[in-house]
Amino acid sequence: MSAGTKRLVTGGAGFIGCNAARRWLDAGHAVVVVDDLSRRGADRNLAWLREQPGDLTFERIDIRDRLAVEDCLARHRDAEVVLHLAAQVAVTTSVEDPRHDFEVNALGTFNLLEATRRHLPGAVFLYASTNKVYGGLETEGVELHQGRYRFRHRPGGIPETQPLDFHSPYGCSKGAADQYVRDYARIYRLRTVCFRQSCIYGYRQFGVEDQGWVAWFTIAAVTGQPVFIYGDGKQVRDLLFVDDLCDAYDAAVARAESLRGAVFNLGGGPAHTLSLLELVGLLEKLTGRPVRPRFADWRPGDQPVFVADISAASAALAWRPRTDVATGVRLLHAWVESNRSLFDGGGLSPHVGGLPTPPRAGPER
Repeated sequence: MSAGTKRLVTGGAGFIGCNAARRWLDAGHAVVVVDDLSRRGADRNLAWLREQPGDLTFERIDIRDRLAVEDCLARHRDAEVVLHLAAQVAVTTSVEDPRHDFEVNALGTFNLLEATRRHLPGAVFLYASTNKVYGGLETEGVELHQGRYRFRHRPGGIPETQPLDFHSPYGCSKGAADQYVRDYARIYRLRTVCFRQSCIYGYRQFGVEDQGWVAWFTIAAVTGQPVFIYGDGKQVRDLLFVDDLCDAYDAAVARAESLRGAVFNLGGGPAHTLSLLELVGLLEKLTGRPVRPRFADWRPGDQPVFVADISAASAALAWRPRTDVATGVRLLHAWVESNRSLFDGGGLSPHVGGLPTPPRAGPER
């Protein structure tokens, strides 16, 4: 992949998207941001991107609109990378409005794959899937160890060989898209790579109740808003800092031909995990004041633990997460502190939790 190429990012005004776009602008690439600006904070992230030096183009498009997607990719048929991040991202929202969830995640991805097949068949297509394709993992043994939950028989985490078990409308829509992306490499020879991502966190993340729990806890701790924990707070997730995620994207682009059709788990792995209570402790040290979370009953389907086995990604991409959780949380806290005006009085709901889950659905990643 030569330097100075054009790269298209759907959901490019979102948290991950704007970080990837900024990195590629800094590297001298032309970047096309495709976004409908429906997500909270997207307009602020777009304004921030427009302040950065480099060749940036913005296309306000809803990926459910097939003709608009076709027209966009036809006009940018010289793009050599498509990073597909645009999505409906909350389990709770998917339960409340499953049709909208399906149309954005499954149909929207299909629209983009078809447009790529027609207009950019040689492009690298990176898709942000989710660990929710593995479902609730009810058959995995879990135990309490030193104040936190862990898998009894999976010290390395959940591998890609874990059977798929789509759980919740969100899991179904993202899982369907995941399989379409994989199959378009087999059937149409597109250069796709699918990443089943775990808990991503970092700068410019406007976390809210339904998604982005690390960012939400941090925002609440800084602004003095209440934090609710559903369960005992010993739930554990593997965390991946957004800079490390972008490293993986770059590694995949560089190796795209050999990775055609590959699927990888992408998270912090066993070395980068945190419980809800541990995050509270870190934030109390950073803010210098108690957070005092409020506790409520467990919500049905909440996983006590999810940790991704990232050994396949590490081997294929020559990649490992570099940011330990203490450093990552410190960097996120510093960004929130330096941008308090974005959050003070910003209309965030005070009634939120760490890993909120609707009935019959699993927790957010």
